[in-house]
Amino acid sequence: MAQWRNGNGTLTVTDPRGGQEREGQEPEIPLRIAATYRTRSRGLLGQDGIDGALLITPCGSVHTFRMRFTIDVAYLDRKFKVVAVHTMKPGRLGMPRLRARHVIEAEAGAMEKWGLRPGSRVRIVQGEESRG
Repeated sequence: MAQWRNGNGTLTVTDPRGGQEREGQEPEIPLRIAATYRTRSRGLLGQDGIDGALLITPCGSVHTFRMRFTIDVAYLDRKFKVVAVHTMKPGRLGMPRLRARHVIEAEAGAMEKWGLRPGSRVRIVQGEESRG
């Protein structure tokens, strides 16, 4: 199991049909990683938007209280397979997902554009500056 640290990385969505990346078709999405209690608790609070996505790990549920914008939320299992994807307006409490170990948050509509849906897999590469 990976030792996650706060920092930056990239997110790539893999093709659920073949399990292979669609070379040249899927961009590397900028990713912020929140792995400590403090950064997980803060999440996207106090922000007006996000360029890319936020990985919250470990995490099984989220809320949007005090958020300023609508977000897409993808729940991932241990193997980074997407369990569920939901759009949440500000002031909502998401249902816990028992199999979820990680959550990806992005601006509403972004995950559909990326092709992220239940059954998809994601690949996350943690940036060098965030490793110890």
